[in-house]
Amino acid sequence: MKIQVIGPGCTNCHRLYAQTQRALAQAGIEAELEKVEGRDEITAMGIAFTPALAVNGEVKASGRIPQLPEIVSWITTAAASEE
Repeated sequence: MKIQVIGPGCTNCHRLYAQTQRALAQAGIEAELEKVEGRDEITAMGIAFTPALAVNGEVKASGRIPQLPEIVSWITTAAASEE
């Protein structure tokens, strides 16, 4: 599973990255967690508002920091679909 935190490196981007790390730990799931900070990459992904979060290439949130249970749900659902 690949999870991407998308944004230019602002405070909220760092908060979303940390929140995603907590969600992975809570779910007990290992995943590749990546920061996408390049303007061209962000634009190519179709992201208009940051921070954003993508799970396996699907943008789940944009312009906000989702709550921990919401991220855990996305991660567990993606993990279940990979099995």
